[in-house]
Amino acid sequence: MELFARRAKELRHKAAPLAERMRPRDLEEFVGQEHLLGEGKVLRRMIASGELFSFILWGPPGSGKTTLARLVAEAAQAHFVAFSAVLSGVKEVREVIKGASERLAYTGQRTILFVDEIHRFNKAQQDAFLPHVESGTIALIGATTQNPSFEVIAPLLSRLRVFTLRPLTEDELLLILKRALRDRERGLGDLKVEIAEDVLRLIARLSDGDARQALNALELAVLTTSAGPAGVRKITPEIAMEAAQKRILYDKDGEEHYNLISAFHKAMRGSDPDAALYWLARMLEGGEDPLYIARRMVQFASEDVGMADPQALVVAVAATEAFQLLGQPEGELALAHAAVYLATAPKSNSVYRALGEARKDAREKGALPVPLHLRNAPTELLRRLGYGRNYRYPHNFPGAFVEEEYMPPELSGKRYYHPGDRGYEKDVRERLRNWWGGKKG
Repeated sequence: MELFARRAKELRHKAAPLAERMRPRDLEEFVGQEHLLGEGKVLRRMIASGELFSFILWGPPGSGKTTLARLVAEAAQAHFVAFSAVLSGVKEVREVIKGASERLAYTGQRTILFVDEIHRFNKAQQDAFLPHVESGTIALIGATTQNPSFEVIAPLLSRLRVFTLRPLTEDELLLILKRALRDRERGLGDLKVEIAEDVLRLIARLSDGDARQALNALELAVLTTSAGPAGVRKITPEIAMEAAQKRILYDKDGEEHYNLISAFHKAMRGSDPDAALYWLARMLEGGEDPLYIARRMVQFASEDVGMADPQALVVAVAATEAFQLLGQPEGELALAHAAVYLATAPKSNSVYRALGEARKDAREKGALPVPLHLRNAPTELLRRLGYGRNYRYPHNFPGAFVEEEYMPPELSGKRYYHPGDRGYEKDVRERLRNWWGGKKG
């Protein structure tokens, strides 16, 4: 029976994807994350100590989160239980806790509960971990691609150390790919593969720092290429490109969504049309809702361009309507048109700041009564009460302007709008100064 079990395990291992077979067995095989695993660094010290701690590994796909959790378990000689938050719930957690309690009581062995995609657990499910992490019944290791600050409840987060993993570099991925090609036991070393270093680099570059994706692409390229003379499989750049199936790293519901729209907004604010077009393209290629992008540009037109170029709002709204009319892909050009216009327009946030200050006064000073001369007087009774009395109609004066008090007495002389000296707003400033002297403009 033992022989059959060992044979079955070997067959399962051979049938596993290359990325699983090449999973590092110890720290010496692990590539990357030097900021955590370099000599004397915190995670390396933790693993070397054999002590158990609860923590979260936050990083992109294929950066080594699961492997590190397993290495921690092996170093501490702990029982390792792994499950995915996508497939498991509170019931499974309770079963693991029960087994961990019994194991600790009867054998003294600690249990590591590794929760992949821990951000997918809701608040109640995350709450279930709290007492058991605090009591030491389990050591919880969570893995997530999402920012734990947003996705993990505060009471649990306060009990866990967060380690941030980085995407692997092109050179680190190249090393992993070369190992897989040489390794005869777990990799592709039994096959005759001819692949130039620049083609390997191409696979690494197209993998977005993801070791799993790089190894999957290499395996697909090799196993789908027929052997030529002398059994050699020659991997060309075209084969590598096809196997890599280049994708754009983008999560419409996660942190990357906010990072990219932030970069797009800041590129336009910084008057860099090339960067604005790049971030726009990244979002479109990643599958972002184009109307979300359009709405952000309408917002930007008022917030960051404002009165420096009033036409910016017209262009942003027109681009939104054009996209709704044309759809994809033709309508995307209208979005690019608007992005370039907004990036190259003169900038002013004076209207944005003015509204903020006015709202602050409206909140803090309460409902100040409208001065009588500004009130509407549609009836004789209201006119007798003084509504509208002494109001001076600007069109009855030269230039359709007469100096008048339009503020409540409590705010007399208060200024919110301070026009800048760029674009159309420069003309507005001069106009206000001509009308109001030093009071406005």
